[in-house]
Amino acid sequence: MKTIGVVLSGGSGTRFGSSIPKQFSKLAGRCVIEYTLDAFENSKDIDEIIIVSKSEYIDFTWDLVDKNHWSKVKKVISGGIDRFASTHSAIQCLSEYEGDTKVLFHDSVRPLVSDQIIHDCIEKLSQFSAVDVAIPSSDTLIEVSDDGCIQNIPSRSFMRRGQTPQGFLLGTIRQAYQLAVNKSRRNFTCDCGVVRAMLPHIKIATTDGAESNQKVTHAIDLFVIEKMLQARSKSLDFESMPLDEIKGKNIVIFGGSSGIGKAIHDLALMHGANVFSASRSQNGVDITDIGSVQEFLKKIRDEFGEINIIINTAALLIKKPLGKMTEGEVSSIINTNYLGMINVAMSSHSHLKKSKGVLLNFTSSSYTRGRAYYSLYSSTKCATVNFTQALAEEWGKDDIRVNCINPERTQTPMRTKNFGVEDPSMLLKAEDVAKVSLAAAIIKKSGLIVDVKKDNLISN
Repeated sequence: MKTIGVVLSGGSGTRFGSSIPKQFSKLAGRCVIEYTLDAFENSKDIDEIIIVSKSEYIDFTWDLVDKNHWSKVKKVISGGIDRFASTHSAIQCLSEYEGDTKVLFHDSVRPLVSDQIIHDCIEKLSQFSAVDVAIPSSDTLIEVSDDGCIQNIPSRSFMRRGQTPQGFLLGTIRQAYQLAVNKSRRNFTCDCGVVRAMLPHIKIATTDGAESNQKVTHAIDLFVIEKMLQARSKSLDFESMPLDEIKGKNIVIFGGSSGIGKAIHDLALMHGANVFSASRSQNGVDITDIGSVQEFLKKIRDEFGEINIIINTAALLIKKPLGKMTEGEVSSIINTNYLGMINVAMSSHSHLKKSKGVLLNFTSSSYTRGRAYYSLYSSTKCATVNFTQALAEEWGKDDIRVNCINPERTQTPMRTKNFGVEDPSMLLKAEDVAKVSLAAAIIKKSGLIVDVKKDNLISN
């Protein structure tokens, strides 16, 4: 018996305050709904997906399906004027399915639903015909009367906040909705509410949700969820990810003559990639000169074919108070760290568009807060993060992924030059950063800011 995931994408998002429905707003370079559908597509427990859409966005939704190669999506159907009508539309299009088919209904604007939540919801349907995903209420809930005064304060230990997905045996949700239609009842906030009102004898089980399974309601929610996405990237096991995929790929590394860049170069070679590094000291390639970058990339393409991965590790750190900086030092830092990054990106676009490749940037843990005595370095590295996120959004339509590595203190010649000899046990090794970097270059995600940390390391 198949398990069906129904993604409800028919809302207009009037509270969101955007000209487009919030499910199509961009989140780290992709539409919100793309993350949601990824979760259902990648779930081993889901056999088919049906998307309920606003009629004017059906073609656009199919375009997303084609772009992402979601093989489980079987139908994109038109929804209705409200949540009730959209769910009812999905139920009607499932008329040929048996009553014991398991069906999950999920908000398209809950993009961080986990595989565990989907699995647990489906498992619960083996015992119950209806299940809701819920989390404990961290706030005290109050019930008020018509005059706005407190009427009751229920015990918080029994209170839960409902999320989605909500799961049902198809026969149960089908019967509940038919009864509601027959009685002209449609004022419900969720599908479990329909079952509860129409079939009061049916027990609705609960399973654990998660705080991260947050719904996009207001514009500020996008900012919060993007930070959650960044945190989620930390849980990805980059260090154990096999690097077989880079075999035979053409990889260009700017700043590949020393430090992290050199470590990436050597590791990529070990895994069978064709690696070409560039720097002023190594072969006269200067990233502050866009012509120099363009010429080098063209040479590699002409001699070795399309370029798959471009990595920019080049950076300049001069540790001293801003007032002590010379005009030349200021220009060098800005031109290398900021203008150079722009030059590499602009020169890379046409190559990566052709190969559907990856651009990998490097920031620093100092990007989260400006550090005294290297204000220019930390501020340009903050710009790197913003630049990466913006390009991930801009270049997503071209199937180019853009990610960023954020290593904590790493044992490199540049660090030694500025900080002197430090206890190596307190520093990351360049080789460790290299492994994560190559993994981030092959992962099928974009807009990631990948933190590379050393246990118990306190960053400067």
